[in-house]
Amino acid sequence: MTDDRADHELLRAWRAKDAGSGDLLVRRHFASIYAFLRSKTPEHVDELVQATFLACVESVERIDEARSFRAYLFGIARRQLIYYYRQRQRHLDRFDPMLESVRDAVGSPSQIVAIRQEELVVLEALNVLPLDLQITLELHYWEGMAVAEIGEVLGVPAGTVKSRLHRARESLRAALALVTEAGTSDGLQRGLAGLHRALQPLLP
Repeated sequence: MTDDRADHELLRAWRAKDAGSGDLLVRRHFASIYAFLRSKTPEHVDELVQATFLACVESVERIDEARSFRAYLFGIARRQLIYYYRQRQRHLDRFDPMLESVRDAVGSPSQIVAIRQEELVVLEALNVLPLDLQITLELHYWEGMAVAEIGEVLGVPAGTVKSRLHRARESLRAALALVTEAGTSDGLQRGLAGLHRALQPLLP
């Protein structure tokens, strides 16, 4: 979880042409954005991370300081994913993130090196959920976002986020209960936490 006030202080300094503040702001969120994208496109994570931060740089003057910076950044990452999936499915008119999943868009993503079997099970279960349900769970469990902040990422009201979170949690728990003890409430949290750690970048 990050401090929005510190984010916006860095953002203001970045806008004032302090490149160091911009670098620090990117570093504060790099690992979270990397893990978020790696869970869905491990083979293209680097290019999508780059595209996300490039889009942020290009729109830095338009970022609303009254809103969460990290929600803005995750919103960009989500849009990059949807654009990527639509490019892969040129025969379709559109990719609907409330109907289609990562599995629908790209099949089974390449396995991530060094991920444990237990974490792989959780990842595969996540990837069969509709994309926006998967994102709702990840932002809740991995980023500790409140429903209002998740709503900013998805562009929906807080009440809609609450219903999606309930639906996503029950769907994931049911999928995991078929193959692992992670179907319990405690097991679900442990499984998601372990997966998040496994998806973090290996930084020098």
